[in-house]
Amino acid sequence: MKRNKKREFQSSELVKSFARIYGFEDKLLAFEIKDFLEEYLDESLFNEIEKVSIEDKIIIIHINSPLLKNDFTMRKSFYLKKFQEKFGVEKFTDLQIL
Repeated sequence: MKRNKKREFQSSELVKSFARIYGFEDKLLAFEIKDFLEEYLDESLFNEIEKVSIEDKIIIIHINSPLLKNDFTMRKSFYLKKFQEKFGVEKFTDLQIL
């Protein structure tokens, strides 16, 4: 009979634990935001997003397409609210589109 060890972790918990220890929580959260955008946007629109990062509770999204950049800028509060609903209000204060 196999016994479970007391300290068994799921892989996602382990990754989050290492991120917290080594200060990569923002990077991990940026990957989760990019995954959310991949599900939310059309594939052609998602391909225009170059980079997502987080600095001082500000989400920074680098977009190649001027049209998509304009759309994100005009709907900035909508996207910020979506991210806050999904990941927590306390984690983000602003959204910046570059």
